[in-house]
Parts: sequence; C-alpha cells; structure tokens
Amino acid sequence: MRIGELARRTGVTVETVRFYERRGVVPTAPRTPGGYREYPPGTVDRIAVARRLQHLGLSLDEIARTLRAHDAGATCDDQRWRLRAALDRVEARMRELEETRRAVADELAACVDGRCGLGQA
Repeated sequence: MRIGELARRTGVTVETVRFYERRGVVPTAPRTPGGYREYPPGTVDRIAVARRLQHLGLSLDEIARTLRAHDAGATCDDQRWRLRAALDRVEARMRELEETRRAVADELAACVDGRCGLGQA
C-alpha cells in the first residue's frame, strides 16, 4: 500500500509515517519503479503497536529497539523490562506532580490567609 493509504488506515499523517521510517520504527519501504513507497500490510499493525507503546511512555528510540528485538525473535519475557522502566518513569513523574500540587496548594492557602507570595521577590 502507498503512504497515503497507510496514513489513512493508521490515523497518522503522511509526515508521521515518514518520521517513523526515519527513526527506525517502520522499516524503509521499497519503492515502486515510479518512486512511490510501497508498504506491506503488516505496517498498519506495526504503527498501531508503536502508537500504543508511545502512549505508554516509551520513547521512539525505545519503540524502535523494541520492535527490532521483536523482529529478531525476542519474546514478551525478554522485553518486559522495557515496560517496567516506563512504569518507573511514570511513577516518578507522578511523585513530582504531587509535590508540585502540594506546593501550589500551600501557596494558594497562604494567599487566602493574606500571606500571598506572588509577585514578591
């Protein structure tokens, strides 16, 4: 299938497909004699997996490495550590956000009590 059809079927833009190809998430597509990229049908599923992993917090480099490992025969057991690392990052970010939430709430309470620190050096 050509790049426009692939983009339509996966819900991404043509530029996103090209970007994924440059970053190694999607293998380089062979070209037709007319110069068009011709993607195999399995690319639709590959982009769906990549988008799901991206949503779970994996970087594009991690996604590309994960997919290459899968292509080389890696199993879920071999790759489980990647999801654990992503979960660790999410939990660390949640702790940071909770600290920020508390700081904002404390500042708001101070403002309510007439001890507003906003705008003061």
